[in-house]
Amino acid sequence: MSLRLYDTGTRSVRTFEPLEEGRVGMYVCGATPQASPHIGHLRSGVIYDVLLRWLRASGYEVTFARNVTDVDDKIIAVAAERGVPWFAVAEGNQRVFTQGYDLLGCLPPTIEPRATGHVPEMIVLIRRLIENGHAYTAAGDVYFDVESWADHYGELSNQRLENMRPTGDTPNEDAKRDPRDFALWKGAKPGEPSWETPWGDGRPGWHLECSAMATKYLGPVFDIHGGGVDLIFPHHENEIAQSRAAGDGFARYWLHNGLLTVDGEKMSKSVGNVVLLPDLLGRARPAEIRYYLASAHYRSLMDYTDAALAEAVSAYQRIEGFVTRASEVVGAGEPAGSVPEAFAAAMNDDLGVPQALATLHETVREGNSALAAGDENAVRGHLASVRAMAGVLGLDPLSEQWSQGGGDDLRPVVDALVAVALEQRQAARARKDYASADAIRDGLADAGIVVEDTPHGARWELKRD
Repeated sequence: MSLRLYDTGTRSVRTFEPLEEGRVGMYVCGATPQASPHIGHLRSGVIYDVLLRWLRASGYEVTFARNVTDVDDKIIAVAAERGVPWFAVAEGNQRVFTQGYDLLGCLPPTIEPRATGHVPEMIVLIRRLIENGHAYTAAGDVYFDVESWADHYGELSNQRLENMRPTGDTPNEDAKRDPRDFALWKGAKPGEPSWETPWGDGRPGWHLECSAMATKYLGPVFDIHGGGVDLIFPHHENEIAQSRAAGDGFARYWLHNGLLTVDGEKMSKSVGNVVLLPDLLGRARPAEIRYYLASAHYRSLMDYTDAALAEAVSAYQRIEGFVTRASEVVGAGEPAGSVPEAFAAAMNDDLGVPQALATLHETVREGNSALAAGDENAVRGHLASVRAMAGVLGLDPLSEQWSQGGGDDLRPVVDALVAVALEQRQAARARKDYASADAIRDGLADAGIVVEDTPHGARWELKRD
């Protein structure tokens, strides 16, 4: 069975046929690091890591690009609030994103381009759009002319142009030809970062950067573009418009993962239900957290509850328990070169991880029966199959990532993650927002991280039951 993926562009499950036989180009929208990552960000990282692993296991050579939006309105606002340079905010939080991905066993992308490093490519793209009659300058900004692409704009998000609201993406809305036009380039403002262009100093609009970076590393036409469903509009709709209006075919398949809520509510700082990775590390090991984040179908809405995490912990430990016992009897060996047909069929059916996990757990049950019966040949075969399936999902207990107890050596990475929370707490105290400071401390305490204020600053300890 060939790999079939749900393409948002056609709203259908399509057989995956890469542009070039044996090779795949994949671009995924990565972080805008104005804050440290919550588990919704990390779910996306795990999902596309599973896709990457399955593509490679299926014999494809994959070029995987995942961008970093390291200059943005939100980053600039956070920097101003904290009284630090904008690049310090972006760099510090991006390091925490990377540590989170690494901790959960995500393979590194082939390239992780940053917006600030690709202004020349953006200038070229803007010039092409202006020359093609799809962009114009006004009040120091450059805008995409949505009406010039009216026959196609809205196809990805299944909307009609006449029903769309104004973008509201710059202070110069009155200068636009149409309030639905979106900014390609934002004119320089006092105290903000800027770069020199033929249309004046300024900085990139959010949508422009991804089009420029994707085509630089994957070409004018490439296979897969991924991201969360919240990016379908306006971000991905605008990427398509500006890229194709400039003459590039752009992405051939559009994949979008579902979001993650907490007890039925969207994560929000105002609600106080944002769940960060340190919140979970007192309750589960990284391998168990990865299992949890990967276990639902990638397109589904996933609702976090403590009970659901506990179920995932138990499920992973059943896999780990069999692998440990079996390897003591027959040796660790090597994972089988191929996975069972039922597992492959599930993965090829729009990355059906829940069904694939069902096959994996059925094999674990059969392996445990073989252990009880003392059938070493059967144990050896089941162990190889379990490790092969778990390896595709990034969950092989005997892999280098997890062989030391599922990633129990947490202190260096947790230290970096908790440091961000403590920095945010100190900033809240400095502005006399003691309620927020106490909420951060209480949230860490709930996660088993005890903070002690000392004359030399805050220190912490990870407490486990």
